[in-house]
Amino acid sequence: MKKYFSLLLLLPVQLMAQSPAQAEINRWQAQAARVTIIEDDWGVPHIYGKTDADAVFGLMYVQGEQSFERVELNHLEMMGRLSEVYGKSRLYEDLRMRLIYDTAAAIADYKRSPDWFKTLLNAYADGLNFYLYKHPEVKPKVLQRFEPWFALLRTNGSISATETGGLSLAEIRNLYTIDDNTTSFIKEPLPYEKAQQGSNGFAVGPSKTLSKKSILYINPHTSFYYRTEAQMVSEEGLNAYGGVTWGTFFIFQGFNEACGWMHTSGRADVADLYKEKIEQKGKNLFYVLDGKRLPVKTKKINLKYKEGDDVKTQTFTTYATHHGPVMGMRNGDWLSLRENNRSLDALLQSWLRTKADGFEAFKKVMDLRANTSDNTVFADDKGNIAYWHGNYIPKRNPTFDYNQPLDGSISATDWNGLHDLDETVHVYNPATGWIQNTNSTPFTVSGSSSPKKEAYPPYMAPDAENARAINAARLLSAAKDITIDKMIQIGYDPYLSAFDILLPALFKAYDSLAPNDAQKKSLEAPIHYLRIWDKNASTSSVATTLAIEWASVFEARVGTADAERIVAATTGAERLKALEGVIAMLEKQYKTWKVAWGDVNRYQRTADGRFNDNEPSWPVGMASAAWGSLPAYNGRRMNTQKRYGVHGNSFVAAVEFGGKGALKAKSILVSGESFDPTSKHYTDQAEGYLTGKFKDVYFYKADVLKHAQRQYKPGSKP
Repeated sequence: MKKYFSLLLLLPVQLMAQSPAQAEINRWQAQAARVTIIEDDWGVPHIYGKTDADAVFGLMYVQGEQSFERVELNHLEMMGRLSEVYGKSRLYEDLRMRLIYDTAAAIADYKRSPDWFKTLLNAYADGLNFYLYKHPEVKPKVLQRFEPWFALLRTNGSISATETGGLSLAEIRNLYTIDDNTTSFIKEPLPYEKAQQGSNGFAVGPSKTLSKKSILYINPHTSFYYRTEAQMVSEEGLNAYGGVTWGTFFIFQGFNEACGWMHTSGRADVADLYKEKIEQKGKNLFYVLDGKRLPVKTKKINLKYKEGDDVKTQTFTTYATHHGPVMGMRNGDWLSLRENNRSLDALLQSWLRTKADGFEAFKKVMDLRANTSDNTVFADDKGNIAYWHGNYIPKRNPTFDYNQPLDGSISATDWNGLHDLDETVHVYNPATGWIQNTNSTPFTVSGSSSPKKEAYPPYMAPDAENARAINAARLLSAAKDITIDKMIQIGYDPYLSAFDILLPALFKAYDSLAPNDAQKKSLEAPIHYLRIWDKNASTSSVATTLAIEWASVFEARVGTADAERIVAATTGAERLKALEGVIAMLEKQYKTWKVAWGDVNRYQRTADGRFNDNEPSWPVGMASAAWGSLPAYNGRRMNTQKRYGVHGNSFVAAVEFGGKGALKAKSILVSGESFDPTSKHYTDQAEGYLTGKFKDVYFYKADVLKHAQRQYKPGSKP
């Protein structure tokens, strides 16, 4: 049933903030007085507090200052409330989140949190609420007040925090229909769009470095501006630096003085779908388990959505079994989901790792086994390096295929607890001295020291090898006397290893043409450019343009950037015809096919995300990670002639752990720290980001003070 409301009648609730009590204001002001924020000459905020909670309060206040819009939208995503801003087109995304992220469970987790952690959760909400109190000119789209339990919805900081076992939005729609049965707005990401996402994590031990210290390379690939860079320091032992996901209160990928951590997304099986056997008796629904009928649980979910000048409500009656929520329907089968997307332990783990003082302490935090979305690359100041492929790995009956929906009517397919940490795929201090993960198989993570595939059940690591992994392993295995700068050079290596597979197939098709064939003559020059190309992407390279534009044709057609699959799915004639099409496209747009990659591939920062060929932009030599490029830069044409970047390298850092007082690090953030186009920090890091010239990290307070540009308390005027 649908309810209609006048937007005008909702104004007092939707658009007017509740006035805080004076006692609350006094508490905020007292906490703000214990916090000092110092912005350095790159605009990076260094937050100093008496307690950990003070540092959390300051970080959240700073996030509000930097981009409250992003803070709010990230919250709305996890709360399943995007439709209240974007309208009906986001209803199924919201329903998916509300099926998985139960706010009642988050509230219960807050109530049972240990007192020390509850203090952090309170500070998180207080920091944002104090920001809104001090900035009445800011008009939230939906959230007028933040509650401490909100933090327990996004519990690990990952960009891909939702695991659905492979269920699509369309399959949710199959079971849960909107009142007017609207379906045209369902948009699933295309397979090749998913393939372009990823991250790189590298660690090298003392045997590979010039200083005989361990070095960590932190290189997440996300949508641009998805994270900010910050430091959190307290007198209770907190001193963490790195990338922060908007709306979270901890350093997600980063380091402290003793150790560092980098997360990459992987395919360890952490969520499974179950085909339920449903029976109806009168008005009651039952599901069958081991021959017994058990009642299906029902719950109504009310989703508000904006439509024109109205706010409407769509009500769904949803279902659940002991496996979890019934998410949708495939081939007539109801599919329930077993998962652990959010939990108190996951948020505890996200916080506690930032205060770990080395390998043993970090491993103890990992033993909470609550991180469901990430692999972890680690290094510390004792020379230890480590890798864990996943963290939360349920035990399963190996006789069943958990890649497919399971028979939910038998208990034999149920999970049976969690694997111990050391039972999961891992590497500790490999003899090769290096570790790499690029969202690929863990069985090549350290060369000859890699884990053995046969030692683990298939569901632990179904990941395939990818072109980036091959490139990273080649570089790290050969490298000696690695320094921070040399690690950055490795991380920015422009070699596109996918074309080691793609181009020979093209050349074979070309060479098979008869000498007098017209196509052979017309493609002679382009083929020559590709033959002599060193497969390194660069701004001046014509071959890079030809190769990527040509391969992109098949990426879209085949639905993947996997080079071997593209070759297998195409004929020689198709490869040649696609190259002819690229030549024609370039000649039409640029009057010549000899177009340098930097003239096609551009960086442009805009306030509204719309790109314009007539506005200033930078040439970019980087390329998509899909083609094996370690530095990721995914550009798209959006009603433009040129490609503009939207996803790829974001916050990147290289860290050398030297012990007490001797940590060294360099970092770069896409474009700059500010979201104000008039600020010098709007694009002051763009050139370094595009060329791999990182800035020095000011980790120690003495260095921060030397480079301080602004020092203030939360709530004080600039």
